[in-house]
Order: sequence, then structure tokens, then C-alpha cells
Amino acid sequence: MLVQVPRGTIDELFVHHFQTDQLLVVRGSFILVALHNRRYDYIPLSEHNPQVITIPPGVPHGAINLSSEDCLLVNAVLRHGESHPLDYRPMKPPFPYDFNKIHTMLETIEKKATVVS
Repeated sequence: MLVQVPRGTIDELFVHHFQTDQLLVVRGSFILVALHNRRYDYIPLSEHNPQVITIPPGVPHGAINLSSEDCLLVNAVLRHGESHPLDYRPMKPPFPYDFNKIHTMLETIEKKATVVS
């Protein structure tokens, strides 16, 4: 499925219990946030560095797009049974996101994109 992450997006977290997300950015960039062992992993994703990221069931995750343009990505979902309504209900992050780190990552993505263009 195609998913748009609008500019200015700061998602709460989602946990899918019966699906695996496989993400590939086709236009723009964003930061994927995954909660692992009570800490956030910040994963920069961009059209300028194409890569597929797999999010297994049970991993809380969200998207942050503070760039100046919307981001478009493909999510090749693998279902492991019937979906559950709780899979799509956002949950509050247990502690604040590190926006300094996020801004630094986005600036790095934009600099690399400028060099490539």
C-alpha cells in the first residue's frame, strides 16, 4: 500500500500484533521512531538512500516528518492472522522524543540529497 507522511507529522506510536511492516520511501524523507528496550531508535529514511526497513509484530513505532515536503512510501504489509482494532489505535510515547537528534538527522539527509542532486 502507498502511505503518505505529511510534512509536519509527529506520530504517536502504533503497535501491530498481527502484521509485519516493510517500508520503502519513494519520495521525500522522514524519521522512523521505534521503541526498543525502553529507548527510541531513530531511523532516517529517504528516497536518496533507498532501503527496506522491516518492523516485526509487537514493536511500537511512529513517523516524524519535519522536512519541508510530504513523504511517500510503500508499506508491503505481511499479515499474520486477522488484524485487531488495537493495532491501529495510537499510544502515547512513554517519554519525549529527542527532537535535537531528529533535526540533526533530517539536516544530514537534506545535505546528502543536495550532494547527490
